[in-house]
Amino acid sequence: MAKDFLKGTKDHYDVIVIGSGLAGLTGANVLAKQGHSVLLLEHHYQLGGMATWFKRKGGHIFDISLHGFPVGMIKSCRKYWTPEIAESIVQLKGVRFENPQFSLKTSFTREDFTKVITEKFHVPYETVDAFFAFARSMNFYDDQSMTTRQLFEKFFPGRSDIVRLLMEPITYANGSTLDDPAITYGIVFSNFMSKGVYTFEGGTDALVVKMKEELERNGVDLRIRTLVDKVEVDDQRRVQAVHVAGKRITCRAVLSNSNIKSTILNLVGPEHFDQSYLEEAQAVRLNNSSCQVYLGLKPGEGFDNCGDLLFHSEHEGFDIDAMLSMKVSSRTFSFYYPETRPGSDRWLVVSSTNANYKDWADLTPEQYEAEKKSLCETTIDCLEKYVPDIRSKLDWVEASTPKTFQFYTRHLQGASFGTKFEGLKVSQTLPEQITGLYHAGSVGIIMSGWLGAVNYGVIVANEIDKTLTPAAAGI
Repeated sequence: MAKDFLKGTKDHYDVIVIGSGLAGLTGANVLAKQGHSVLLLEHHYQLGGMATWFKRKGGHIFDISLHGFPVGMIKSCRKYWTPEIAESIVQLKGVRFENPQFSLKTSFTREDFTKVITEKFHVPYETVDAFFAFARSMNFYDDQSMTTRQLFEKFFPGRSDIVRLLMEPITYANGSTLDDPAITYGIVFSNFMSKGVYTFEGGTDALVVKMKEELERNGVDLRIRTLVDKVEVDDQRRVQAVHVAGKRITCRAVLSNSNIKSTILNLVGPEHFDQSYLEEAQAVRLNNSSCQVYLGLKPGEGFDNCGDLLFHSEHEGFDIDAMLSMKVSSRTFSFYYPETRPGSDRWLVVSSTNANYKDWADLTPEQYEAEKKSLCETTIDCLEKYVPDIRSKLDWVEASTPKTFQFYTRHLQGASFGTKFEGLKVSQTLPEQITGLYHAGSVGIIMSGWLGAVNYGVIVANEIDKTLTPAAAGI
């Protein structure tokens, strides 16, 4: 008999959270601490969304996606999760760039980038300082007509090498392009530039276990392998219940951590929305997807320190189309040493490339397998430039594609980074369409990535709390 993953659930909760990405997990935790009864439903067998991992024989544990985030993650985790989680966040000090235009290593702080741009690229300090100040001053309410391309042209005209240095890491992190609004670049870049790039020591598996323990301590009812069929809405456009695995569970509010377009078009249904809002939602552009190659070394094998992150490219300049092409010329290597996951004695490498879903979805099964094999082989060939004889040391090689991400996350087109900037407004105004329906997830680049997702989960949880908690009587 199949296991009933909903066994023991109540018939009613204050809030039902759909999806367990970092925004969903954080939103559930905040709401539970505010005293609300919370049910979290996750279709996968693991929590975490894109912040997840998988195990393979031989003792390999691979983290999914690039796990680099700004120093602000420490404050957010301490405030909304636990001091233990916050204290496990450490700085990545070895970030490398290797491409035809330059070769350098940086700590990815404002001070170090300023030094690099002034001394290596020979730009006056005043120009560099003015660029950082301008980017730092950007906020969500600014004029959004300036593109990132225009921002760079304003401060570094004709300098494709500096554009590459400043843009390539952000594109790998959240899929942004030179034609996106400059505000989306300025806010994200300034966050990273304050004190560098950080990660979670111990691996994503340890992080999610700690988060799960905290959620359970706060009374969140966690359920895996529970794919939601629909969100029930009445004639007055008010959330009534969630239908999952043949069961109807009523609630006062729903927080969807699913893709915003999936939430509107699939979970709720277009018939429940104003036509103008629906058209706006349908017009939201999805961000691109990713491919990854996971490389595990044999027991006892290792390599010299290559840094923590290596941005490798054979392309002459920054080119978003080249970065998305199946003819891969740009890769980011994440190096995992035994000290990355204390207690482990294994060396691992994860290669990440941006990708278009359609390129992979349109292949025949035979072509698909051939392209995956080619991706693995060319990745190993590339890595040998930095880790000599890596091929003979390998114990495990595996690739994921946009189709892999689509299958496990159910994100439309396997979008690794949610939607473009216009998705943020659609997400924020969702409760104006359906009373009691909220969304928190990767939208608008600003609200993507680990820190953006955590903070967006907090913001939306507080909005739900205001709705569910009666205001104190005035005197």
